[in-house]
Amino acid sequence: MKRLILAVAVLAGLMAVAAWAQDAAAPAETTIADQTDVAVTVYNNDRALVRDRRKIKLAPGELTLKFMDVAEKIQPETVSLVSLNDAGNLHILEQNYEYDLMSPEKLLEKYVGKEVTLVNKSKEIDFLEQKAKLLSVNNGAVYEVDGKIYLGYPGQVVLPELPQELIAKPTLLWLLDNRGADHEVEATYLTSGMSWKADYVLTMNKEETQMNIEGWVTLNNQSGAAYNKAQLKLVAGEVNIVQPQVMNLAFDAMAPGMARAPVPAPMAEESFAEYHLYTLPRRTTIKENQSKQVSLLSGTNIGVKKVYEFRGDIAYYSSKIEPIKDQNVDVFLTFENKEKNQLGMPLPEGVMRIYQKDSSDMYQFSGEDRIKHTAKDETVRLRMGKAFDVVADRIQTDFKVLGPASQESAYRITVRNHKEVPITLDVVEPMPGMWNIIEKSADFVKKDAQTAVFSLPMKAGETVEMTYRVRVQY
Repeated sequence: MKRLILAVAVLAGLMAVAAWAQDAAAPAETTIADQTDVAVTVYNNDRALVRDRRKIKLAPGELTLKFMDVAEKIQPETVSLVSLNDAGNLHILEQNYEYDLMSPEKLLEKYVGKEVTLVNKSKEIDFLEQKAKLLSVNNGAVYEVDGKIYLGYPGQVVLPELPQELIAKPTLLWLLDNRGADHEVEATYLTSGMSWKADYVLTMNKEETQMNIEGWVTLNNQSGAAYNKAQLKLVAGEVNIVQPQVMNLAFDAMAPGMARAPVPAPMAEESFAEYHLYTLPRRTTIKENQSKQVSLLSGTNIGVKKVYEFRGDIAYYSSKIEPIKDQNVDVFLTFENKEKNQLGMPLPEGVMRIYQKDSSDMYQFSGEDRIKHTAKDETVRLRMGKAFDVVADRIQTDFKVLGPASQESAYRITVRNHKEVPITLDVVEPMPGMWNIIEKSADFVKKDAQTAVFSLPMKAGETVEMTYRVRVQY
């Protein structure tokens, strides 16, 4: 009896060990349900850095971990995994990215040459349920049933089981050596499919001397994953990206004047390497295939200046030109990105849209322009369009060839201000080679080696004429 009891005990122990070994051999899995934190840093160039923290239970020894719910457009070569609470006792032996996702087509491909079950729903076929051999799936399924070949099938195809090599969603697979207890791990990786852009709304007063600004970030997520209550950061700047070599790989490397809610806290900005980093002060959920807007910055009572410009051409000085008449001049809006002007924050590249009040105090759209990344203390210059009521003529009154590489020309420029307010018009003349203005009716400023700027103050309804003569040597 004692021997029998001992034998039963030993058998039970062996069964327990076998069961433990079987469980230990099964891959450990972690899903988004284990997530404790997630942070997303989005760049300008269709790229984001994801930091995904999770608490997981791991058996001791060598084991496989399936890290699920990652971005479909992940760049596998950028992935890293660390233990935050016991880094010295968790070692990565091997890393894989499983991308062979489950689909009806993939399922059928795995059963080519194998037996499946056809379930009939058509009166044209004389069986209800029949075993069949799947011969091919090229340009449609081909089945063999009792020596007959079926091209396509109107009923249902039932498979005996799911192939183990197919997965429902992209998964990172690690072979780990665990010598510690349970871990809180952080997986870090780059993914494509995420981008952001900045848009700005500028509302200007009637006097065109001050404006308010609201900056918004539009975030687009098509990375193939959602990020719940994520800490969001944005990087502005030209981050260099190595272009991949061609290889046969199996995976891819609101309008003004509307009622508004209180303005949210703007993003915190800081210098980061050679770029600028913007951090959202609260957490936000970024859904899959979602475009969302978050507040970037806001400012009030910013001083602005409207600039009217009539620009010449560097080619005008090498030959005779025909009269140029009735040209509507260009209009620009400029402001200083400085703290004393209620700004002084690096402005990411984006589109600035300008709105002005009409006589009934309604804001109307009056132009837009795209700015590049603009550092603090720089001047922002926006092209608004053409001035309807300010018109200019250019007449070449003289042209002489003085030598093989020297010419002299004279111009009369007439400007008509039909507006009801005074303006200042800048006549901007790009000059080639070495130039010298020998006659002039108005003062000019040599802006640079190839540009002369004449500034003409004009009263409401006034017509102003200026002349100058210039010698150019190439």
